[in-house]
Amino acid sequence: MSKQGKKYTDAAKQIDRDTHYDPVDALELLKKIASGKFDETVEVAVRLGVDPRHADQQVRGAVVLPHGTGKTRTVLVFAKGDKVKEASDAGADFVGAEDMAAKIQQEGWLGFDVAIATPDMMSVVGKLGRILGPRGLMPNPKTGTVTFDVTRAVQEVKAGKIEYRVDKAGNIHAPIGKVSFSTDKLLENLRTLIDVLIRAKPAVAKGQYLKGISVSSTMGPGIKVNTQKVTA
Repeated sequence: MSKQGKKYTDAAKQIDRDTHYDPVDALELLKKIASGKFDETVEVAVRLGVDPRHADQQVRGAVVLPHGTGKTRTVLVFAKGDKVKEASDAGADFVGAEDMAAKIQQEGWLGFDVAIATPDMMSVVGKLGRILGPRGLMPNPKTGTVTFDVTRAVQEVKAGKIEYRVDKAGNIHAPIGKVSFSTDKLLENLRTLIDVLIRAKPAVAKGQYLKGISVSSTMGPGIKVNTQKVTA
């Protein structure tokens, strides 16, 4: 078992493990104990009352955070014809078709954070599934990354759109900003994400849905959050 660093240990000592903090208090404490020499990302972990082994209990989608994530994301768009110019005008960093697919397959190039594709390009993009899928880069209609509305898709990503997907243990992990963000901005981003997750609750999910929420910075320990106060 790896030993935690002194800064992590010191930060953990300032957290009451038995307390589920008010969201504002949790975020302020997170900002106070963050010790990284860089602007750490603020992450949220949400434990859901679903069984991801069943297809009808998958929770997946995307949301545009009102204050973004604090990170500039590189966008690749698979398109042809008039959609090439549309994607470029919208701010896409890379645009192409078979040429970009070949670059990924033959050169192993993955210099982008998000891939968007028009529906007529999925026959080409589909062949990249084994490369893009495991890395979470495969365009998907459920997250709005397979669409003819290229302008909107690119602009939403640039504005702070994030994707979320429940893992095998029933957890959602997502970034909601940077430690340098104000508490108010982090709180609004957090509540926006939780609201979307609640609306995405599978109809077949029974019992308590929001089982736990915690926030942490890149280098810091988790802080439990009162779920009822987040949704209030």
